[in-house]
Amino acid sequence: MDPLSDVLALLKPRTSISAGLAAGGEWAVRFPMHEGIKFNAVMRGACWVSVDGDPAPHCIEEGDCFLLTKGRPFTFATDLSLAAIDPSAIYDNASRGIATLNGGGDFFLIGGRYTFGENADILLAVLPPVVHVRKASTHASVLRWALDQLAAELSEGQPGGHLVCEHLAHIMLVQVLRIYLAGLNGAGAGWLHALGDRQLSRVVGAIHADPARRWTLVELARIAGMSRSIFAHRFKRTAGVAPMEYVTRWRMLLAGDRLRSSSDSISSIALSVGYESESAFSTAFRRTMSCSPRQFQRTKAAG
Repeated sequence: MDPLSDVLALLKPRTSISAGLAAGGEWAVRFPMHEGIKFNAVMRGACWVSVDGDPAPHCIEEGDCFLLTKGRPFTFATDLSLAAIDPSAIYDNASRGIATLNGGGDFFLIGGRYTFGENADILLAVLPPVVHVRKASTHASVLRWALDQLAAELSEGQPGGHLVCEHLAHIMLVQVLRIYLAGLNGAGAGWLHALGDRQLSRVVGAIHADPARRWTLVELARIAGMSRSIFAHRFKRTAGVAPMEYVTRWRMLLAGDRLRSSSDSISSIALSVGYESESAFSTAFRRTMSCSPRQFQRTKAAG
Protein backbone atom coordinates (compact mmCIF):
# COMPACT_ATOMS: atom_id res chain seq x y z
CA MET A 1 0.00 0.00 0.00
CA ASP A 2 0.96 3.66 -0.19
CA PRO A 3 1.75 5.61 3.02
CA LEU A 4 -1.63 7.38 3.28
CA SER A 5 -3.44 4.06 2.88
CA ASP A 6 -1.08 2.52 5.44
CA VAL A 7 -1.88 5.17 8.03
CA LEU A 8 -5.63 5.05 7.45
CA ALA A 9 -5.58 1.24 7.67
CA LEU A 10 -3.69 1.50 10.95
CA LEU A 11 -6.23 4.01 12.32
CA LYS A 12 -9.18 1.76 11.35
CA PRO A 13 -11.67 4.57 10.52
CA ARG A 14 -15.32 3.95 11.33
CA THR A 15 -18.02 6.00 9.70
CA SER A 16 -21.35 7.21 11.03
CA ILE A 17 -23.51 8.95 8.41
CA SER A 18 -26.41 11.23 9.32
CA ALA A 19 -28.71 12.40 6.56
CA GLY A 20 -28.33 16.04 7.48
CA LEU A 21 -29.85 19.42 8.16
CA ALA A 22 -32.56 21.18 6.16
CA ALA A 23 -33.06 24.84 7.10
CA GLY A 24 -34.94 27.91 5.94
CA GLY A 25 -34.61 31.62 6.61
CA GLU A 26 -32.06 32.90 9.12
CA TRP A 27 -30.67 30.51 11.70
CA ALA A 28 -27.73 29.49 13.90
CA VAL A 29 -26.99 26.18 15.63
CA ARG A 30 -24.27 25.64 18.25
CA PHE A 31 -22.78 22.11 18.41
CA PRO A 32 -20.80 20.64 21.35
CA MET A 33 -17.42 18.91 21.38
CA HIS A 34 -17.21 15.77 19.29
CA GLU A 35 -14.98 12.75 18.82
CA GLY A 36 -13.01 12.14 15.64
CA ILE A 37 -13.54 14.08 12.41
CA LYS A 38 -16.84 15.63 11.38
CA PHE A 39 -17.50 15.59 7.66
CA ASN A 40 -20.13 17.86 6.08
CA ALA A 41 -21.12 18.89 2.57
CA VAL A 42 -23.49 21.70 1.62
CA MET A 43 -25.81 20.45 -1.09
CA ARG A 44 -28.01 23.57 -1.26
CA GLY A 45 -27.58 27.14 0.01
CA ALA A 46 -24.66 28.41 2.09
CA CYS A 47 -23.66 28.92 5.72
CA TRP A 48 -20.89 30.11 7.97
CA VAL A 49 -18.85 27.69 10.07
CA SER A 50 -17.06 28.95 13.16
CA VAL A 51 -14.90 26.60 15.25
CA ASP A 52 -13.78 27.52 18.76
CA GLY A 53 -10.12 28.55 18.70
CA ASP A 54 -10.02 29.06 14.93
CA PRO A 55 -9.39 32.78 14.29
CA ALA A 56 -11.65 33.23 11.24
CA PRO A 57 -15.01 31.70 10.25
CA HIS A 58 -15.38 29.89 6.95
CA CYS A 59 -18.05 30.63 4.36
CA ILE A 60 -19.26 27.28 3.01
CA GLU A 61 -21.13 27.51 -0.29
CA GLU A 62 -23.25 25.08 -2.26
CA GLY A 63 -21.11 22.19 -3.47
CA ASP A 64 -18.36 22.77 -0.87
CA CYS A 65 -17.44 20.23 1.77
CA PHE A 66 -15.35 20.45 4.91
CA LEU A 67 -13.79 18.44 7.72
CA LEU A 68 -13.83 19.53 11.37
CA THR A 69 -10.78 17.83 12.83
CA LYS A 70 -10.14 19.01 16.38
CA GLY A 71 -13.28 17.93 18.22
CA ARG A 72 -13.97 21.50 19.38
CA PRO A 73 -17.43 23.07 19.72
CA PHE A 74 -18.57 24.81 16.53
CA THR A 75 -21.43 26.87 15.10
CA PHE A 76 -23.28 26.65 11.78
CA ALA A 77 -25.19 29.82 10.89
CA THR A 78 -26.47 32.06 8.15
CA ASP A 79 -25.42 34.94 10.43
CA LEU A 80 -22.96 34.33 13.27
CA SER A 81 -24.37 37.27 15.24
CA LEU A 82 -27.67 35.39 15.76
CA ALA A 83 -28.39 33.62 19.04
CA ALA A 84 -27.61 29.96 18.38
CA ILE A 85 -29.97 27.16 19.37
CA ASP A 86 -28.99 23.81 20.85
CA PRO A 87 -28.93 21.04 18.19
CA SER A 88 -31.09 18.75 20.32
CA ALA A 89 -33.99 21.14 19.68
CA ILE A 90 -34.10 19.96 16.06
CA TYR A 91 -32.17 16.68 15.91
CA ASP A 92 -34.33 15.02 18.58
CA ASN A 93 -37.25 15.35 16.15
CA ALA A 94 -35.35 14.38 13.00
CA SER A 95 -37.28 12.40 10.38
CA ARG A 96 -35.25 9.68 8.59
CA GLY A 97 -32.14 11.34 9.95
CA ILE A 98 -32.98 14.79 8.55
CA ALA A 99 -33.31 17.60 11.07
CA THR A 100 -35.51 20.49 9.89
CA LEU A 101 -35.16 24.10 11.01
CA ASN A 102 -37.59 26.90 10.10
CA GLY A 103 -39.38 24.59 7.68
CA GLY A 104 -36.30 23.92 5.53
CA GLY A 105 -36.19 24.76 1.84
CA ASP A 106 -33.22 27.15 1.58
CA PHE A 107 -30.35 25.06 2.87
CA PHE A 108 -29.44 21.37 2.97
CA LEU A 109 -26.33 19.77 4.42
CA ILE A 110 -25.36 16.12 4.65
CA GLY A 111 -22.74 14.91 7.02
CA GLY A 112 -21.29 12.30 9.26
CA ARG A 113 -18.40 11.49 11.48
CA TYR A 114 -15.21 9.47 11.21
CA THR A 115 -13.93 7.91 14.41
CA PHE A 116 -10.65 6.06 14.67
CA GLY A 117 -8.92 3.42 16.75
CA GLU A 118 -5.80 4.13 18.73
CA ASN A 119 -3.29 6.72 17.59
CA ALA A 120 -5.92 8.99 16.01
CA ASP A 121 -3.59 11.92 16.67
CA ILE A 122 -1.32 10.62 13.90
CA LEU A 123 -3.85 12.14 11.52
CA LEU A 124 -5.69 14.73 13.62
CA ALA A 125 -2.55 16.51 14.84
CA VAL A 126 -1.36 17.33 11.31
CA LEU A 127 -4.65 18.82 10.08
CA PRO A 128 -5.97 22.37 10.65
CA PRO A 129 -9.24 22.82 12.58
CA VAL A 130 -11.18 23.16 9.30
CA VAL A 131 -10.23 21.53 6.00
CA HIS A 132 -12.37 23.39 3.46
CA VAL A 133 -12.68 21.99 -0.06
CA ARG A 134 -14.41 24.32 -2.50
CA LYS A 135 -16.63 23.05 -5.28
CA ALA A 136 -14.35 24.59 -7.87
CA SER A 137 -11.19 23.01 -6.42
CA THR A 138 -8.90 21.19 -8.78
CA HIS A 139 -9.24 17.40 -8.50
CA ALA A 140 -12.66 17.74 -6.79
CA SER A 141 -14.59 15.82 -9.46
CA VAL A 142 -14.28 12.44 -7.69
CA LEU A 143 -15.44 14.05 -4.47
CA ARG A 144 -18.48 15.61 -6.17
CA TRP A 145 -19.36 12.23 -7.69
CA ALA A 146 -19.15 10.54 -4.28
CA LEU A 147 -21.28 13.28 -2.70
CA ASP A 148 -23.97 12.87 -5.35
CA GLN A 149 -23.95 9.11 -4.82
CA LEU A 150 -24.13 9.53 -1.05
CA ALA A 151 -27.07 11.92 -1.32
CA ALA A 152 -28.88 9.43 -3.56
CA GLU A 153 -28.25 6.53 -1.19
CA LEU A 154 -29.51 8.52 1.78
CA SER A 155 -32.70 9.60 0.03
CA GLU A 156 -33.57 6.30 -1.69
CA GLY A 157 -33.07 3.86 1.17
CA GLN A 158 -32.01 0.98 -1.09
CA PRO A 159 -31.02 -2.45 0.32
CA GLY A 160 -27.36 -2.41 1.31
CA GLY A 161 -27.42 1.37 1.51
CA HIS A 162 -25.61 1.52 4.86
CA LEU A 163 -22.60 -0.38 3.48
CA VAL A 164 -22.53 1.72 0.30
CA CYS A 165 -22.64 4.93 2.38
CA GLU A 166 -19.77 3.72 4.54
CA HIS A 167 -17.56 2.98 1.53
CA LEU A 168 -18.48 6.28 -0.12
CA ALA A 169 -17.58 8.09 3.09
CA HIS A 170 -14.14 6.46 3.10
CA ILE A 171 -13.65 7.50 -0.52
CA MET A 172 -14.57 11.07 0.42
CA LEU A 173 -12.14 11.13 3.35
CA VAL A 174 -9.26 10.00 1.14
CA GLN A 175 -10.22 12.45 -1.60
CA VAL A 176 -10.42 15.40 0.79
CA LEU A 177 -6.98 14.50 2.17
CA ARG A 178 -5.62 14.27 -1.39
CA ILE A 179 -6.97 17.70 -2.22
CA TYR A 180 -5.59 19.09 1.04
CA LEU A 181 -2.18 17.58 0.21
CA ALA A 182 -2.24 19.15 -3.26
CA GLY A 183 -2.83 22.58 -1.73
CA LEU A 184 -0.12 22.55 0.93
CA ASN A 185 2.18 25.54 0.60
CA GLY A 186 4.96 24.57 2.96
CA ALA A 187 3.39 25.91 6.16
CA GLY A 188 3.44 23.56 9.14
CA ALA A 189 5.12 20.19 9.51
CA GLY A 190 4.17 16.54 9.81
CA TRP A 191 4.22 13.23 7.92
CA LEU A 192 1.32 14.39 5.76
CA HIS A 193 3.40 17.36 4.65
CA ALA A 194 6.19 14.97 3.68
CA LEU A 195 3.72 13.17 1.39
CA GLY A 196 3.09 16.50 -0.32
CA ASP A 197 6.78 16.75 -1.22
CA ARG A 198 7.60 14.71 -4.34
CA GLN A 199 11.10 13.68 -3.23
CA LEU A 200 10.29 13.06 0.43
CA SER A 201 7.15 11.10 -0.44
CA ARG A 202 9.40 8.55 -2.19
CA VAL A 203 11.32 8.12 1.06
CA VAL A 204 8.21 7.73 3.20
CA GLY A 205 6.84 5.23 0.67
CA ALA A 206 10.05 3.18 0.83
CA ILE A 207 10.01 3.12 4.64
CA HIS A 208 6.39 2.00 4.72
CA ALA A 209 6.96 -0.64 2.03
CA ASP A 210 9.80 -2.29 3.99
CA PRO A 211 9.79 -1.16 7.65
CA ALA A 212 12.07 -4.04 8.74
CA ARG A 213 14.91 -3.02 6.43
CA ARG A 214 18.08 -1.73 8.08
CA TRP A 215 17.63 1.78 6.78
CA THR A 216 20.47 4.27 6.91
CA LEU A 217 20.43 8.01 6.45
CA VAL A 218 22.66 7.64 3.39
CA GLU A 219 20.27 5.17 1.76
CA LEU A 220 17.20 7.32 2.44
CA ALA A 221 18.99 10.40 1.09
CA ARG A 222 19.83 8.45 -2.07
CA ILE A 223 16.13 7.59 -2.56
CA ALA A 224 15.29 11.29 -2.20
CA GLY A 225 18.05 12.23 -4.66
CA MET A 226 19.75 14.58 -2.19
CA SER A 227 22.94 14.84 -0.24
CA ARG A 228 22.76 13.41 3.27
CA SER A 229 22.91 16.79 5.01
CA ILE A 230 20.36 18.50 2.78
CA PHE A 231 18.01 15.52 3.03
CA ALA A 232 18.25 15.32 6.83
CA HIS A 233 17.49 19.04 7.18
CA ARG A 234 14.63 19.03 4.68
CA PHE A 235 13.01 15.90 6.07
CA LYS A 236 13.03 17.20 9.66
CA ARG A 237 11.76 20.62 8.60
CA THR A 238 8.93 19.08 6.56
CA ALA A 239 7.99 15.99 8.56
CA GLY A 240 8.71 17.45 11.99
CA VAL A 241 11.03 14.57 12.99
CA ALA A 242 14.43 13.33 11.86
CA PRO A 243 14.39 10.58 9.18
CA MET A 244 15.60 7.77 11.44
CA GLU A 245 13.18 8.87 14.16
CA TYR A 246 10.38 8.55 11.61
CA VAL A 247 11.57 5.02 10.78
CA THR A 248 11.48 4.06 14.46
CA ARG A 249 8.09 5.64 15.12
CA TRP A 250 6.49 3.88 12.16
CA ARG A 251 7.96 0.55 13.26
CA MET A 252 6.62 1.02 16.78
CA LEU A 253 3.15 1.98 15.55
CA LEU A 254 3.05 -1.19 13.44
CA ALA A 255 4.30 -3.23 16.37
CA GLY A 256 1.73 -1.69 18.69
CA ASP A 257 -1.05 -2.59 16.29
CA ARG A 258 0.11 -6.21 16.17
CA LEU A 259 0.47 -6.33 19.96
CA ARG A 260 -3.15 -5.22 20.24
CA SER A 261 -4.69 -7.22 17.43
CA SER A 262 -2.76 -10.50 17.21
CA SER A 263 -1.53 -13.33 19.41
CA ASP A 264 1.98 -13.18 17.92
CA SER A 265 4.89 -13.35 20.31
CA ILE A 266 6.87 -10.23 21.12
CA SER A 267 9.97 -11.75 19.54
CA SER A 268 8.20 -12.40 16.23
CA ILE A 269 6.74 -8.89 16.23
CA ALA A 270 10.18 -7.48 16.96
CA LEU A 271 11.64 -9.40 14.01
CA SER A 272 8.84 -8.22 11.70
CA VAL A 273 9.79 -4.57 12.29
CA GLY A 274 13.54 -5.04 11.98
CA TYR A 275 14.78 -6.04 15.44
CA GLU A 276 16.62 -9.36 15.82
CA SER A 277 16.93 -8.76 19.57
CA GLU A 278 13.77 -8.63 21.69
CA SER A 279 15.61 -6.51 24.26
CA ALA A 280 16.61 -3.91 21.64
CA PHE A 281 13.03 -3.84 20.39
CA SER A 282 11.68 -3.44 23.93
CA THR A 283 14.05 -0.53 24.59
CA ALA A 284 12.97 1.24 21.38
CA PHE A 285 9.30 0.51 22.07
CA ARG A 286 9.46 1.89 25.62
CA ARG A 287 11.25 5.02 24.40
CA THR A 288 8.61 5.66 21.71
CA MET A 289 5.40 4.39 23.33
CA SER A 290 6.22 5.20 26.99
CA CYS A 291 5.62 1.62 28.17
CA SER A 292 7.03 -1.84 27.56
CA PRO A 293 5.58 -4.16 24.91
CA ARG A 294 4.19 -6.44 27.63
CA GLN A 295 2.51 -3.53 29.41
CA PHE A 296 1.06 -2.42 26.08
CA GLN A 297 -0.20 -5.95 25.43
CA ARG A 298 -1.76 -6.19 28.89
CA THR A 299 -3.87 -3.08 28.29
CA LYS A 300 -5.45 -4.99 25.40
CA ALA A 301 -6.37 -7.86 27.71
CA ALA A 302 -7.72 -5.42 30.31
CA GLY A 303 -9.89 -3.72 27.66
